[in-house]
Amino acid sequence: MGMHVKFWGVRGSLPSPTGPEALVTRFRDLLHAFFDIGYSRKAEIEKFLESLPPHRLGGYGGNTLCLEVTTGAQQIIIDGGSGIRPLGYDLLKGPCGKGKGEVHILFTHFHWDHVLGLPFFTPIFIPGNTIHLYAVEPDLPDVLKTIFRKPNFPVQMEQLGAKLVYHRLPPRQPTRLGEITVTPYQLDHPDPCWGYRLEHQGKVFSHCADTECKRSNREDLGPDLPMYQGVDLMVFDAQYSIVEVVEKVDWGHAAALIGLDLAMQEGIKKVAFIHHEPASSDDKIAQAEARTREYYERQVKTSREENLGLHEVDWFFAREGMSLDV
Repeated sequence: MGMHVKFWGVRGSLPSPTGPEALVTRFRDLLHAFFDIGYSRKAEIEKFLESLPPHRLGGYGGNTLCLEVTTGAQQIIIDGGSGIRPLGYDLLKGPCGKGKGEVHILFTHFHWDHVLGLPFFTPIFIPGNTIHLYAVEPDLPDVLKTIFRKPNFPVQMEQLGAKLVYHRLPPRQPTRLGEITVTPYQLDHPDPCWGYRLEHQGKVFSHCADTECKRSNREDLGPDLPMYQGVDLMVFDAQYSIVEVVEKVDWGHAAALIGLDLAMQEGIKKVAFIHHEPASSDDKIAQAEARTREYYERQVKTSREENLGLHEVDWFFAREGMSLDV
């Protein structure tokens, strides 16, 4: 068994639930489309729903970043955005619900959208559970003390039921977590931010968000180049369009086109784009995905015609709840 990745939160910056008016508009549009196509019977509903592109039905999701990576005997969570709340509920079905759970959480950095779900992560309140917290930067304990402190949150550190164990990861050095080997590499983001390369049974998953990816060639990437080499699945920041990247220099986020260029250069097999802009509607994200598809097809065509040697890549914009095997 290889690694299994589930996306519990894929938005950036802050949670962005779909508002009531937007939901009404979506339902109205779907009903119109149902009848416009020529359907009229209840028995045709499922066929209609299956024909829809995912963004028109459930959308991309509104929770901020949280990913779960599992093998047969190991689970690792990456970041504690608001997506960690439903993940916590899911964990209650197992040992965590009985106070016998052991949880491992990697933090890329400590901006609010990556830690704001922790006060609502139920396993952390249950006596008997052990929560292992990992980061490269040394201030993780202070971050937890700030979160679990009045007036920020009514439950203080001393009142948490679970045992918290802090681990400082050495940069660019492998650390073994059960069945998975984890190596941190630095990303291009204000305040230090670290991506993670996870390896298990010859498969490689690289988590590369948040990053502006100012360093995109091998020479500039230097000691962080291994983050992008021999990778089966890469998660990459796609918060902005390429125009917005130019407008928002040093904001620490990229466009899907940048990630595609890097993946085609380094032979990355599959890319999942995440950290979607919170102000973007599902339709706007879908439009960005369509423009990315046009760009990718042009690049592939040019590479074939001019024998540039670019690698072809399987890629998609990730949606909350999506699962895939590495």
